[in-house]
Amino acid sequence: MIRFLNTFKSSERGAVTVDWVVLCAAIVGLAIAVIYGMNSGTLAIAGNVDTYLDGQFFNE
Repeated sequence: MIRFLNTFKSSERGAVTVDWVVLCAAIVGLAIAVIYGMNSGTLAIAGNVDTYLDGQFFNE
């Protein structure tokens, strides 16, 4: 598999180059989607933790 990817990457034919660019763009797009999804979930959890801790310290 590694040999195939290295051959694919080093090929200088036009169609393979275009495929490589499309593949890289898809990976970057997927990474952005994952980061966006994690960001909104992380902010929601942080808000819940903040609310919980505020309640704990003011009730003492």
